[in-house]
Amino acid sequence: MDDTSQILITANATADHSFNDDMDGEDAAEEDDEEESCDVEAWETLSKGFKEVQSVLDHNRRLIQQVNDNHRSKIPSSLAKNVDLIREINSNISKVIGLYSNLSTNFSSIVQQRRAVSDKVVKNVES
Repeated sequence: MDDTSQILITANATADHSFNDDMDGEDAAEEDDEEESCDVEAWETLSKGFKEVQSVLDHNRRLIQQVNDNHRSKIPSSLAKNVDLIREINSNISKVIGLYSNLSTNFSSIVQQRRAVSDKVVKNVES
């Protein structure tokens, strides 16, 4: 787990604790389980998406290096290969756009789920 994930999980745990102070032990444990499940699912979803994006970007980096090497060589067959390499780079950029779009959608869903869980916590505290 990276530092950002650990910081956010720690901050979340602190915030969750303040909500749970007003609840009895059984309700607090149940709410912790729901929130923890939501947090784990959220991090796994976002982490998976960012890893996919990074993989495509790493591949593009290698392709760009190959294009540069081919260009420097000035060998006609290598220069001709650059056309296909540049098309692949362009296709990969479209993939990255799609992946980021999916990440945005997933993040919005996660935020909505989190709000629903928080609203449930508030209702339990009020009752």
